[in-house]
Amino acid sequence: AGIINFGYTWELSDEQVERALAVNLEGTWRTDKYAAIYMRKQGYGRIINIASLQSSRAFPNGLPYGASKGGIAQLTRGMAEAWSRPGTGITANAIAPGFFKTQLTAPLFDKPEVVEALARQTTMNRVGFAEDIQGLTMFLASPASGYITGQVIHIDGGWTAI
Repeated sequence: AGIINFGYTWELSDEQVERALAVNLEGTWRTDKYAAIYMRKQGYGRIINIASLQSSRAFPNGLPYGASKGGIAQLTRGMAEAWSRPGTGITANAIAPGFFKTQLTAPLFDKPEVVEALARQTTMNRVGFAEDIQGLTMFLASPASGYITGQVIHIDGGWTAI
């Protein structure tokens, strides 16, 4: 779940900013908190949060979204520090996607020139597809990732590499 309000900060109402922070950051916190209670009882769990390219790269017309996703990155690291202790069996990591077509980004993907411009920002010269996230998600959910915690892993076609 996530919402974004495209616009410069001075164009957005306080309510729009508060809602973005509440849905994106507070919603993640609450979901993880209650999941972790159950995970501790069973002695095992994998928290996989969805951050964003904007967790580590600022965009001028999406500051509330970027701030909330940056918060998710830090929240994930904090959860790993607090919850990935011996005996819990819990790990906490985040996936930080670049530009993928989702309900949230559909308006961008309706404009071929925008998609082409976004693709040019990557080393792979394309935007992401749902399949690009599946492998990492399955890995992070599996026992094979048992020694990985507190990481924010970008799936962005190399955008953050350049």
